[in-house]
Amino acid sequence: MSFIEERNQKAQETLRKAFQKRNMEMHYCSTAAQAKETILSLIPEGSSVTWGGTESMKEAGVLDALYQKNYTIINRADAKTPEESRALYGKMVCCDYFLTSTNAFTVNGELVNVDGASNRVACIAHGPQHVIVLASMDKLCASVPDAYDRIRALASPPNALRVGANTPCAKTGVCGDCLSPDCICCQILVTRYSRVPGRIQIVLCGEKLGF
Repeated sequence: MSFIEERNQKAQETLRKAFQKRNMEMHYCSTAAQAKETILSLIPEGSSVTWGGTESMKEAGVLDALYQKNYTIINRADAKTPEESRALYGKMVCCDYFLTSTNAFTVNGELVNVDGASNRVACIAHGPQHVIVLASMDKLCASVPDAYDRIRALASPPNALRVGANTPCAKTGVCGDCLSPDCICCQILVTRYSRVPGRIQIVLCGEKLGF
């Protein structure tokens, strides 16, 4: 076991307690494969399932695995017109399970997310009956300001490249605190408490996932 793995094992109980006091449940998995199985086990067959833009869920194989199960899948990528897209967004807000990652989380059990279209942060905050968050342990930060610094430095530039945004960070690799029409940092959400107990479930993974 590496020192990082040992740290993760020791930190999981501290983090579990931090999330619990904020009405969020936490699971720890050493590998992405274990995380995928844990997430699938949390979703009953027959449920409606959707997701925000999430490389972590994709890399862990969760999104592909959903199609092998008896779920009603709501995939915004299936929309072919603006009208279909709007209709799908309406269904996403009312779905049973919303899957996402988080840009960062704190040792005190807070989730910190920055979004462009903001469908992801909207669904974390309100709408879907259940939210499952997958995050690798490298997204752990000491505080909310530290989490925001992490997002600007490490998450936003590759995310801008992923979606093909015409932003300063996509051109330079460094956050420009932009007001660009393509800005992917339009909304900042700090989830410090879940009013509905257990609505948000956090799956932390020892293997690196996403940005």
